Amino acid sequence: MSKPSVPKGTRDFNPADMARRMFIFNTIRNVFERCGFVPIETPAMENLSTLTGKYGEEGDQLIFKILNNGDFLDKADADALAAKDAKKLAFSISKKALRYDLTVPFARFVVMHQNDLVFPFKRYQMQPVWRGDRPGRGRYQEFYQCDADIIGSDGLLNEVELVGILDEVFSALGLPEFTIAINNRKILAGMAEVFGIADRLTDFTVALDKLDKIHKEGVLKELNDRGFAPEAVNRISDFLDQMTSVRDFTSTLNFVAQLLGNSEQGMKGVEETRYVYETASALGLRGELKLDLTLARGLNYYTGAIFEVKAGGTGIGSISGGGRYDDLTGVFGLSGMSGVGISFGADRIYDVLEELGLFPDYLTSSLDAMFANFGPAEAAYALPHLRRLRMMGLRAELYPDAAKMKKQFKYADDRHVRLTIIAGADEMAKGIFLVKDMQSGTQTEVSAAQLPDTVARLLGH
Repeated sequence: MSKPSVPKGTRDFNPADMARRMFIFNTIRNVFERCGFVPIETPAMENLSTLTGKYGEEGDQLIFKILNNGDFLDKADADALAAKDAKKLAFSISKKALRYDLTVPFARFVVMHQNDLVFPFKRYQMQPVWRGDRPGRGRYQEFYQCDADIIGSDGLLNEVELVGILDEVFSALGLPEFTIAINNRKILAGMAEVFGIADRLTDFTVALDKLDKIHKEGVLKELNDRGFAPEAVNRISDFLDQMTSVRDFTSTLNFVAQLLGNSEQGMKGVEETRYVYETASALGLRGELKLDLTLARGLNYYTGAIFEVKAGGTGIGSISGGGRYDDLTGVFGLSGMSGVGISFGADRIYDVLEELGLFPDYLTSSLDAMFANFGPAEAAYALPHLRRLRMMGLRAELYPDAAKMKKQFKYADDRHVRLTIIAGADEMAKGIFLVKDMQSGTQTEVSAAQLPDTVARLLGH
């Protein structure tokens, strides 16, 4: 029998992992709900036609397709099969796929349920997604996204609110240093117009978005490989050189405004970005707002502001991102429904918090209190009090067997139990319990009636 394993790019999570993951999820959920967002869920599977064409050429290649039930070759495209054309063949043998992100399914959801929703609609969603990326540090094929979107409003105050949410979440998670990078797809479109490549915006932004990974030389090589005219590549090269001389948000914005002076669309992007920056700055953010003119968020559906967050002190890449999409619902039959959203990558956030040692110590404890078990009579004595502690919201249990005390105390240590509660025959006769603090080793005698208050006090509740 072969050794069991999980597919590459996926992982199991033990209880300690889950305590930390739930800390992340609960922190994000708390901020979402305080800001008026409501939860939804969508299926793990979507129709393949729903997903394709929304993520760009590279994104479409990463979609996990699901083979049709039964004899999936029965209706396969014979010509594609004979030619070994996997891309063409896929649509005849796969009608469904695992969702690539939460935004496209959300757009589909809005169109299908539009008569039941109140607009502007503010939703949050926390579910796994799947991408056929090559697994690596901070990169998985199955991972969780935590999204918040506002749809049915094109007001820029929505962008400001999302910047505030990004800042609030990462402050609550304890990140000492993080950067919220902002750009605007209208600025990128204006740049393409100025460079004389307006008809090749997608190819341009896909290459530009890789600047931090493949550097200037790599971007220029990719542009050349994609067949861009030499004069356009030279203009882009000059732009990248000039961009290194500007640092702060305002000077960078003024630099690009000067570049885009003759582009109406580009200047609209500049003014939108200026508004978001100035209004969000008044919130008293902890993170640094940065204008990144190379940020493109290589998803085709973005049309306005785009965001990306990176943590300082770690080599892990983007841990959150998002942007404005003006007509994503239009591809499903509902035009003119503008939306904007952000997505938190829970798995990368976990890696950042672990690398920086930022998870709270209390997460190591999975139990507040444990009753020792001396036998049937003693267990019956403890059970009503166990229930009282649980009804107070405490995590408590009764050891299930009348095992030796050494074994029970080892179990309490392994579970990082804070308090062990003991009652043998003598304690039962007196109507008391002994409460042992497993950290300090001190032991307190307390009446049964006073047990809940004493336990709560010792736990600091």
